[in-house]
Amino acid sequence: QVQLVESGGGLVQPGGSLRLSCAASVSIFRTNFMGWYRQAPGNERELVARITNGGTTTYEDSVKGRFTISRDNAKNTVYLQMNSLKPDDTAVYYCNGNFWGAGIYWGQGTQVTVSS
Repeated sequence: QVQLVESGGGLVQPGGSLRLSCAASVSIFRTNFMGWYRQAPGNERELVARITNGGTTTYEDSVKGRFTISRDNAKNTVYLQMNSLKPDDTAVYYCNGNFWGAGIYWGQGTQVTVSS
């Protein structure tokens, strides 16, 4: 059973920064990709950023240039560095991973609130 645990969310003022972490209970080396999604109240869950096993990254248009996804295989952890945060970034952020032979798993989510 794969477990993903997110941390790093919180309340931040517009223009501020947060770094989210997603710690996996198994090696993340054996994944096709790891990703961050978010879901705001009344909205569908949307992809924010994704990183493949080879390090290729993909970003949702509204976060390009502000967010950076990275992975540390040695620590089995994926990060999402979020800079220049806006109120529209307020959402619950979820980590997910597509693990070889095991399927897709999700974390429990971490709340990010951008407000003055």
